[in-house]
Amino acid sequence: MIGIIDYDAGNIRSVEKAMKYLGQEVCVTRDRQRLLEADKVILPGVGSFGDAMEHLREYGLVEVIRELAAQGKPFLGICLGLQLLFERSEESPGAEGLGILKGEILRIPDGEGLKVPHIGWNSLNLSGDGRLFGGLEREPYVYFVHSYYLRAEDPQIVKARTEYGVSIDASVEQGNVFACQFHPEKSSRVGLAILKNFAELED
Repeated sequence: MIGIIDYDAGNIRSVEKAMKYLGQEVCVTRDRQRLLEADKVILPGVGSFGDAMEHLREYGLVEVIRELAAQGKPFLGICLGLQLLFERSEESPGAEGLGILKGEILRIPDGEGLKVPHIGWNSLNLSGDGRLFGGLEREPYVYFVHSYYLRAEDPQIVKARTEYGVSIDASVEQGNVFACQFHPEKSSRVGLAILKNFAELED
Protein backbone atom coordinates (compact mmCIF):
# COMPACT_ATOMS: atom_id res chain seq x y z
CA MET A 1 0.00 0.00 0.00
CA ILE A 2 1.22 3.50 -0.86
CA GLY A 3 0.50 6.23 1.67
CA ILE A 4 -0.02 9.78 0.38
CA ILE A 5 0.45 12.43 3.04
CA ASP A 6 -2.57 14.74 3.38
CA TYR A 7 -1.58 18.12 4.83
CA ASP A 8 -3.98 20.44 2.96
CA ALA A 9 -1.54 21.08 0.10
CA GLY A 10 -2.88 20.95 -3.46
CA ASN A 11 -2.23 18.24 -6.02
CA ILE A 12 -2.85 15.29 -3.71
CA ARG A 13 -5.81 13.90 -5.67
CA SER A 14 -3.99 13.90 -9.03
CA VAL A 15 -1.16 11.86 -7.48
CA GLU A 16 -3.71 9.48 -5.96
CA LYS A 17 -5.44 9.10 -9.33
CA ALA A 18 -2.15 8.35 -11.14
CA MET A 19 -1.14 5.68 -8.63
CA LYS A 20 -4.56 4.04 -8.83
CA TYR A 21 -4.29 4.08 -12.64
CA LEU A 22 -1.08 2.07 -12.17
CA GLY A 23 -3.01 -0.50 -10.12
CA GLN A 24 -1.61 0.54 -6.74
CA GLU A 25 -3.54 0.43 -3.49
CA VAL A 26 -3.47 3.99 -2.13
CA CYS A 27 -4.32 5.60 1.21
CA VAL A 28 -4.54 9.40 1.51
CA THR A 29 -4.04 10.12 5.20
CA ARG A 30 -2.36 12.16 7.90
CA ASP A 31 -2.69 9.33 10.43
CA ARG A 32 0.72 8.39 11.83
CA GLN A 33 0.01 4.68 12.16
CA ARG A 34 -1.41 4.33 8.66
CA LEU A 35 1.64 6.06 7.20
CA LEU A 36 4.05 3.90 9.22
CA GLU A 37 2.21 0.79 7.99
CA ALA A 38 2.44 1.81 4.32
CA ASP A 39 4.98 0.10 2.06
CA LYS A 40 5.93 3.42 0.45
CA VAL A 41 4.99 7.05 1.10
CA ILE A 42 4.54 10.10 -1.14
CA LEU A 43 4.66 13.76 -0.06
CA PRO A 44 3.05 15.78 -2.88
CA GLY A 45 2.12 19.44 -2.78
CA VAL A 46 1.89 22.83 -4.40
CA GLY A 47 1.86 26.15 -2.55
CA SER A 48 4.03 28.13 -0.16
CA PHE A 49 7.01 26.58 1.65
CA GLY A 50 6.29 28.36 4.94
CA ASP A 51 2.56 27.58 4.96
CA ALA A 52 3.24 23.94 4.13
CA MET A 53 5.70 23.56 7.01
CA GLU A 54 3.13 25.12 9.35
CA HIS A 55 0.55 22.55 8.24
CA LEU A 56 3.00 19.67 8.69
CA ARG A 57 3.73 20.86 12.23
CA GLU A 58 0.03 21.46 12.98
CA TYR A 59 -0.83 17.88 12.00
CA GLY A 60 2.14 16.37 13.82
CA LEU A 61 3.63 15.15 10.56
CA VAL A 62 7.18 16.55 10.81
CA GLU A 63 8.39 13.82 13.15
CA VAL A 64 6.37 11.18 11.28
CA ILE A 65 8.12 12.08 8.01
CA ARG A 66 11.53 11.99 9.69
CA GLU A 67 10.64 8.61 11.19
CA LEU A 68 9.56 7.27 7.79
CA ALA A 69 12.81 8.44 6.19
CA ALA A 70 14.87 6.89 9.00
CA GLN A 71 13.02 3.56 8.65
CA GLY A 72 14.37 3.07 5.15
CA LYS A 73 10.89 3.06 3.64
CA PRO A 74 10.83 4.35 0.00
CA PHE A 75 9.74 7.99 0.23
CA LEU A 76 8.96 10.33 -2.68
CA GLY A 77 8.61 14.12 -2.53
CA ILE A 78 6.91 15.83 -5.49
CA CYS A 79 7.23 19.55 -6.36
CA LEU A 80 6.72 21.39 -3.04
CA GLY A 81 7.26 17.97 -1.44
CA LEU A 82 10.83 18.01 -2.80
CA GLN A 83 11.47 21.50 -1.46
CA LEU A 84 10.20 20.67 2.03
CA LEU A 85 12.73 17.84 2.37
CA PHE A 86 15.54 20.39 2.36
CA GLU A 87 16.69 22.92 4.95
CA ARG A 88 15.34 26.31 3.88
CA SER A 89 13.76 28.32 1.08
CA GLU A 90 14.10 31.90 -0.11
CA GLU A 91 10.31 31.87 -0.43
CA SER A 92 9.88 31.81 3.36
CA PRO A 93 12.91 33.31 5.15
CA GLY A 94 13.23 31.97 8.69
CA ALA A 95 11.05 28.91 8.04
CA GLU A 96 12.92 25.67 8.68
CA GLY A 97 12.38 22.81 6.26
CA LEU A 98 12.43 19.14 7.22
CA GLY A 99 16.21 19.02 6.81
CA ILE A 100 16.21 15.37 5.73
CA LEU A 101 18.37 16.36 2.76
CA LYS A 102 21.02 19.09 2.60
CA GLY A 103 20.51 22.08 0.33
CA GLU A 104 18.49 25.23 -0.20
CA ILE A 105 15.59 26.37 -2.33
CA LEU A 106 16.21 29.49 -4.42
CA ARG A 107 13.98 31.71 -6.57
CA ILE A 108 14.34 31.23 -10.30
CA PRO A 109 16.12 34.39 -11.47
CA ASP A 110 14.35 36.71 -13.87
CA GLY A 111 15.77 36.47 -17.38
CA GLU A 112 14.98 37.74 -20.82
CA GLY A 113 12.28 35.62 -22.41
CA LEU A 114 11.77 33.56 -19.25
CA LYS A 115 8.52 33.66 -17.33
CA VAL A 116 8.38 32.95 -13.61
CA PRO A 117 6.69 30.78 -12.51
CA HIS A 118 8.20 28.24 -14.87
CA ILE A 119 5.21 26.39 -16.31
CA GLY A 120 5.59 23.81 -19.04
CA TRP A 121 7.55 20.90 -20.46
CA ASN A 122 11.33 20.67 -20.14
CA SER A 123 13.77 17.90 -20.96
CA LEU A 124 15.79 16.25 -18.21
CA ASN A 125 19.51 15.58 -18.30
CA LEU A 126 19.79 12.25 -16.46
CA SER A 127 22.87 11.16 -14.51
CA GLY A 128 22.32 7.57 -15.63
CA ASP A 129 21.96 5.86 -12.26
CA GLY A 130 18.69 7.26 -10.87
CA ARG A 131 16.36 4.42 -9.94
CA LEU A 132 13.26 6.46 -10.79
CA PHE A 133 14.41 6.78 -14.40
CA GLY A 134 15.15 3.17 -15.29
CA GLY A 135 14.01 2.27 -18.81
CA LEU A 136 13.46 5.88 -19.91
CA GLU A 137 14.95 7.58 -22.95
CA ARG A 138 18.02 9.73 -22.40
CA GLU A 139 16.36 13.15 -22.31
CA PRO A 140 12.73 12.62 -21.31
CA TYR A 141 10.31 15.55 -21.20
CA VAL A 142 8.40 16.25 -17.98
CA TYR A 143 6.02 18.95 -16.76
CA PHE A 144 7.06 21.70 -14.32
CA VAL A 145 5.09 24.31 -12.36
CA HIS A 146 7.34 26.24 -9.96
CA SER A 147 8.97 29.56 -9.09
CA TYR A 148 11.68 28.15 -6.83
CA TYR A 149 14.31 25.52 -7.48
CA LEU A 150 16.70 23.28 -5.59
CA ARG A 151 20.43 23.69 -5.21
CA ALA A 152 21.53 20.49 -3.46
CA GLU A 153 24.60 20.63 -1.24
CA ASP A 154 25.85 17.26 -2.48
CA PRO A 155 25.84 16.97 -6.31
CA GLN A 156 26.08 13.19 -5.99
CA ILE A 157 22.42 12.94 -4.92
CA VAL A 158 21.23 14.79 -8.06
CA LYS A 159 19.91 12.29 -10.61
CA ALA A 160 18.32 14.71 -13.11
CA ARG A 161 18.82 18.36 -14.03
CA THR A 162 17.04 20.79 -16.32
CA GLU A 163 17.84 24.26 -17.62
CA TYR A 164 15.57 27.28 -17.22
CA GLY A 165 17.80 30.32 -17.11
CA VAL A 166 19.77 28.45 -14.47
CA SER A 167 20.73 24.82 -13.87
CA ILE A 168 17.94 23.26 -11.78
CA ASP A 169 18.39 20.12 -9.68
CA ALA A 170 15.20 18.46 -10.91
CA SER A 171 15.39 15.10 -9.11
CA VAL A 172 17.39 13.71 -6.22
CA GLU A 173 17.93 10.33 -4.60
CA GLN A 174 19.63 9.54 -1.31
CA GLY A 175 19.14 6.05 0.03
CA ASN A 176 15.40 5.50 0.35
CA VAL A 177 14.50 9.17 -0.18
CA PHE A 178 13.56 10.31 -3.69
CA ALA A 179 12.20 13.64 -4.90
CA CYS A 180 11.16 15.38 -8.13
CA GLN A 181 10.69 19.11 -8.70
CA PHE A 182 8.53 18.32 -11.73
CA HIS A 183 5.09 16.67 -11.63
CA PRO A 184 5.29 13.02 -12.75
CA GLU A 185 1.51 12.71 -12.31
CA LYS A 186 1.10 15.41 -15.01
CA SER A 187 3.91 14.18 -17.27
CA SER A 188 1.98 11.70 -19.41
CA ARG A 189 3.66 8.39 -20.34
CA VAL A 190 7.08 9.40 -18.97
CA GLY A 191 5.61 10.46 -15.64
CA LEU A 192 3.64 7.24 -15.25
CA ALA A 193 6.83 5.27 -15.93
CA ILE A 194 8.61 7.22 -13.17
CA LEU A 195 5.77 6.57 -10.70
CA LYS A 196 5.73 2.89 -11.72
CA ASN A 197 9.47 2.67 -11.03
CA PHE A 198 8.85 4.14 -7.57
CA ALA A 199 5.96 1.78 -6.87
CA GLU A 200 8.15 -1.21 -7.78
CA LEU A 201 11.14 -0.24 -5.64
CA GLU A 202 12.33 -2.79 -3.12
CA ASP A 203 13.02 -1.60 0.42
